[in-house]
Amino acid sequence: MATFFLIIIYLAFISLGLPDSLLGSAWPVMRMDMNASLGTAGSISMVIAASTIISSLISGTVLHRFGTGKVTLVSCILTAGALLGFAWSPSIIWLIIFAIPLGIGAGSVDAGLNNYVATHYKAHHMSWLHCFWGVGATLGPIIMASSISGQNLWRDGYLTVAMIQFILVVILFVSLPLWDKVAKSSHVINAEAHHELHDQKLEQAAENKKPWQIKGVKLAMLTFLFYCGIEASMGLWGSSFLVNIKDLPAATAAQWVSWFFVGITVGRMITGFITFKMSSRMLIRYGQLIALIGTVVLVLPLPSIVSLIGFMIVGLGLAPIFPCMLHETPARFGKKNAQSIMGFQMAAAYTGSTLVPPFLGLLATNTTISIFPWFIIIFAIAMLLCTEKLNNFLKRLHVGIAAK
Repeated sequence: MATFFLIIIYLAFISLGLPDSLLGSAWPVMRMDMNASLGTAGSISMVIAASTIISSLISGTVLHRFGTGKVTLVSCILTAGALLGFAWSPSIIWLIIFAIPLGIGAGSVDAGLNNYVATHYKAHHMSWLHCFWGVGATLGPIIMASSISGQNLWRDGYLTVAMIQFILVVILFVSLPLWDKVAKSSHVINAEAHHELHDQKLEQAAENKKPWQIKGVKLAMLTFLFYCGIEASMGLWGSSFLVNIKDLPAATAAQWVSWFFVGITVGRMITGFITFKMSSRMLIRYGQLIALIGTVVLVLPLPSIVSLIGFMIVGLGLAPIFPCMLHETPARFGKKNAQSIMGFQMAAAYTGSTLVPPFLGLLATNTTISIFPWFIIIFAIAMLLCTEKLNNFLKRLHVGIAAK
């Protein structure tokens, strides 16, 4: 039953990924239809992400009161309704209004499902869970590309995704009784991070400290911010870069951006198996180096087709970083501190998703979208430096603890 139910959770995470890449893929056509500037997509994205932050901050209380199953169901209903609103919006104002329930639904699903899988399933499922987010994020641009390739009917793209969401709502409703049954029958203990004695010493080192006061937490938060800034910017501005700089048709650009999400999806599927042989810390490091190589490919003055390879390389590199950073939290800071620190890390992640894409949009509006790959390179280097500095600090800390 637990395995069957895990498939349902994966389907729910597909629904979380589906809307994430739609706006960026459709925007070159949408902005013409609504007489909007290039940077307006950043404002809509900011509203979605800000709503997600608020939803995540209150998700702990909501989940405790109503349970993960009911919260996931209602969140998916909100998401499906918001996507219908996007399809029918007559103006930018309405897009911004419907961006609010879209973000609220995403935040609760993200927090609830991550916590549920971490509690009731083994660690490698975290990578596969986020792999299925990539499935949704990959399908989004493909669906949108097929809609706008004919008569530029971006509204049909949003309508199709909304219908898929409503199908998932029906599946979640039917499976509602299974959430508590699986939770009661599952007793997964995540003892992989460290031995209990070592874990206790980590907790003692952070005793009586607020989460943000624990050494290393701020560096971890910055890493999440830089990561989500890169991922969100690639999804939102990739099509505009390909259309305006590489002179690709909008439908082709949307398809190419989907390969970025293919890279993330395939990479996370592979990562789930590699976690049996390689530590999360090494996977994070190698992933960041691969992503950096991909961004350099986008900068080089090579034929347009090479940009497709660059997008996919960046996706492959980013694939292990987010789930592995989540999984590393107990190993870095101790299990007792992990729950509260996880919340701060997710807040930093959503802050990156909220602020970085519109900031890039503002810069591009006042200069040129050609700055897009350079911007990504700077963030990739910053993410790598923060991670390595955190690793060096934690290595010294762990050596000190082991010596006591």
